[in-house]
Amino acid sequence: MKVCEIFTSIQGESTHSGLPCLFVRFTGCNLRCAYCDTRYAYEEGYDMTEDGILQRIGSAGLNLVAITGGEPLLQDEVYHLIQALLDDGRRVLVETNGSLSIRQVDRRASVILDIKTPGSGMSDRMDFSNLDDIRTHDEIKFVVAGRDDYDWARDLVHSFNLLQKCTVLMSPAFGLVRPEDLARWMIDDRLAVRLNLQLHKYVFGPNTRGV
Repeated sequence: MKVCEIFTSIQGESTHSGLPCLFVRFTGCNLRCAYCDTRYAYEEGYDMTEDGILQRIGSAGLNLVAITGGEPLLQDEVYHLIQALLDDGRRVLVETNGSLSIRQVDRRASVILDIKTPGSGMSDRMDFSNLDDIRTHDEIKFVVAGRDDYDWARDLVHSFNLLQKCTVLMSPAFGLVRPEDLARWMIDDRLAVRLNLQLHKYVFGPNTRGV
């Protein structure tokens, strides 16, 4: 498997935000979002075996593991790694960009499904069949780059009845939308989604890697 980086930090997003977490960031992505903050993961990385990754995770001393990217589901070996981590009793978050099927992901893992809004330039690449496979312990995230993105996401939440399926998150695209503006839109619409800030950027700074 090609790994971009392995590091420990706090989980910056999702309902697990604020918890110490071990991150395994895989190299490669099939999308090119306008606001991407991990462009270095497109190509940068090194080859590791599953045993090597498991050894690094085991030595970190953390139970919560985030499988992320890039897009981790591009690498077929990732599915067995997720299973091995779960079999070892770890809590596993799988952060995926919404363009690939989540059907093969071990059902015990928590999928954080990022549905790309039009402001990303990638909304037409989404696999909406994933919404049939989402489970109550999974989460759906929308990154909002403007009011039009918010309206698009809000309408999608209603049309797919997402609030009855799982936790729904909305994030302001860092530097493009003020958190207070997104919060106000949600309040005005009485939209019962969770405001999702990239906590690690506020704690460690917006351009710091490995956090």
